[in-house]
Amino acid sequence: MSDIIHLLPDSVANQIAAGEVIQRPASAAKELLENAIDAGADDIKLIIKDAGKTLIQVIDNGCGMSETDARMSFERHATSKISDAKDLFTIRTLGFRGEALASIAAIAQIELKTKRIEDEVGICIKIEGSEVKSHEPCSAANGTSFSIKNLFFNIPARRKFLKSNTTELRHIIEEFQRVALVYPEIKFTFFNENRELFQLSKSVLKQRIASLFGAAYNNRLIPVVQKTDLVNITGFIVKPEFAKKTRGEQYFFVNGRYIRHPYLNHAIDNAFRELIPSDTFPSYFIYFDINPNEIDINIHPTKTEVNFENNQVIYAMLSSAVKQALGKFNLTPSIDFDIEKGIDITPLPRSVEVNQPTVKVDENYNPFDVETQHGEKPSFQHHQKPDTRNWQKLYGDEEFTQNRQETELPQEDDAKLIFTSQGVEAETGTDTVFQLHNKYIVSSMRSGLLVIDQQRAHERVLFERFLEKLESQKGTSQQQLFPVTVQFSPSDAEILKEIEAELKILGFDIEDFGENTFIINGNPAEMNNQDIKGVLEGIIENFKKNLKELAKDKKVNLARSMAVNLSIKQGRKLKTEEIKSLIDQLFACRMPEVSPDGKPTLRILTLSYLDEQFN
Repeated sequence: MSDIIHLLPDSVANQIAAGEVIQRPASAAKELLENAIDAGADDIKLIIKDAGKTLIQVIDNGCGMSETDARMSFERHATSKISDAKDLFTIRTLGFRGEALASIAAIAQIELKTKRIEDEVGICIKIEGSEVKSHEPCSAANGTSFSIKNLFFNIPARRKFLKSNTTELRHIIEEFQRVALVYPEIKFTFFNENRELFQLSKSVLKQRIASLFGAAYNNRLIPVVQKTDLVNITGFIVKPEFAKKTRGEQYFFVNGRYIRHPYLNHAIDNAFRELIPSDTFPSYFIYFDINPNEIDINIHPTKTEVNFENNQVIYAMLSSAVKQALGKFNLTPSIDFDIEKGIDITPLPRSVEVNQPTVKVDENYNPFDVETQHGEKPSFQHHQKPDTRNWQKLYGDEEFTQNRQETELPQEDDAKLIFTSQGVEAETGTDTVFQLHNKYIVSSMRSGLLVIDQQRAHERVLFERFLEKLESQKGTSQQQLFPVTVQFSPSDAEILKEIEAELKILGFDIEDFGENTFIINGNPAEMNNQDIKGVLEGIIENFKKNLKELAKDKKVNLARSMAVNLSIKQGRKLKTEEIKSLIDQLFACRMPEVSPDGKPTLRILTLSYLDEQFN
């Protein structure tokens, strides 16, 4: 039998590596930006067309490459950053594996122009699908210009599964922001379809954050500083009153590299726990400077995950640093242990004799007598003598008070309201319906009890209502007396532009004001005076989540996002009319038994089941 194991051709191996390193256009843009930074550039331009599918170009004024280096950069596992395995534990540069350019060249058409300052002419290399088409001298400016054209041109299956242009552009913007946040001393320019999205001049970190996310951040940032022998923690947190419905502006950087770390996310969430509502998220920009020997960044192909040798210590230090920053700005209660406040008592002169105070007590005094034995009327004579036999009234027993409230309630024509520990019960004829713990609606049935989850039920009602509006292209808007101006991050603004037409059908009257700012002239009637920006942030967050996890149809995705954000939440007390209306609307739906995410909206407890529980 002949041998069956053989080496893969380099072109095939590079395509396999590309599947790990280059997942979408944003991955390629990130690699090129990092290479430009490692080349020492202080002026970098990013040019995008067709959300990176047609063109991704990065132009820098870095050191450039020699002819040999330019050709070697496309070889697999060729790098200038490491020479042996020990170097993996002391890395402070960005790209280091030597797979990126080889992987990109395997799945795109590449044009590289580069020139060093000391060279008279530059080098131009054109590669298509790992095959070198040309390699010749050319006229070029100092630095490097790297163009990626027609990404995944030879892998149509990968190109087919790319998302919409808006989604892919949003991912590129996110990668651009992550790089720009680490290097405020570098000038960055971002062009999309010949339109300038960002013009970031050299600045300090606070100004860079404001340039990326809006000038309003100048007054929202609180500095965080914690320096120890193990790690230096610096950066900014955003004041609690500006917490958002989305997890947008949450950034961790370790030694100049963006990372994801849920464990550290929890440390900051814990510090903000009692300062922000439970359905909102704090924003922060935190930078760790730590000895490379204490971390391992070589655990994920995209290098966005790290292992800390002392995870728990880092967690405690971060939580302490955030709490300290909040305390310094009087955002959390604090105790000053440095100042001891005592009682100021002036001592008496030595010649003064101190006498013990005396108290005269009238042993015959009875506060319940109308007149005292001295014939004087007490000051409380106008009160009636308390009935000491009924001690419940005297001491205000809670159970007695509650029972008294039940018996003293006025009777209504439509329904008799009875206040119990479970909630409000309404009896109308033979039907009984009440709200349990402001979370469930319980109603009697011939076969037993019907229990409805009020939030899921309302989500189902709103979902079908919004979906019907989107399919019929008919919707109404409730005009605002005063228009509301809202501003979003660039990536969220792109999503809002993508779904703007559908939002208008659903009742939002939105006007694009430029620079990621929108004017809201009207909103759906279902909002019930809710905060417009908070609702839109929630819609955007759910829309992104559904795109990632469910890949649903755009209309279904938006209808579901609207339903989740505008539905009646758990903990809200409902009136009897609202309860009955919700039940009627639920059973008028096409699928009343499940919420839009497939979870049950109701359960029936049959009499036989209840009988079994008592046997």
